[in-house]
Amino acid sequence: MLCKKLHHAAYRCRDARETTTFYTEVLGLKFSHAMGEDHVPSTGKYSPHVHIFFEMEDGSNIAFFECPRDPGNVKDMESPDWIQHFAFEVEDMDTLVKAKADLEAKGLKVVGPTNHDDFISSIYFFDPSGHRLELTTRTCRDAKRLQSFVDEAPQVLALWEKTHDWSQRHTLFGGSTGYERQGG
Repeated sequence: MLCKKLHHAAYRCRDARETTTFYTEVLGLKFSHAMGEDHVPSTGKYSPHVHIFFEMEDGSNIAFFECPRDPGNVKDMESPDWIQHFAFEVEDMDTLVKAKADLEAKGLKVVGPTNHDDFISSIYFFDPSGHRLELTTRTCRDAKRLQSFVDEAPQVLALWEKTHDWSQRHTLFGGSTGYERQGG
């Protein structure tokens, strides 16, 4: 496979220092790199910026740009705020529940845990720039069930392309709500 793992995903932030404090002190990520230029290296466009990176245990990173002279919003203000987000995997459900309590003790409003198709369970909150964050754990560890998710994914996409709603979900899952599946 060409792509080995995620190196980084990057968003814009409103304040690099505030962002660094949040990701290191609240989430415990490693502040792994910072660089800056007056011109964008790939395009040459004038845009003074700082680019900051935060590393996770597996070596993957999230990154942010503070670009104070550029127009635009820090995040997409037109899409629903639940769409664009970072999702960080944690070890297990106990860790997820403890993380929720820790985040709430730090004054953050946390939603969840939310069960997603018995595939993952997640909690949600926002960083100082308004980016939605998700902590998630894999709740399905059964190889046969995981393979069934892989096998049904093309059918789910085909139904979506056909209907652009879930009014006919029963044709795939046998139920009309949630992630209910026939016989399961």
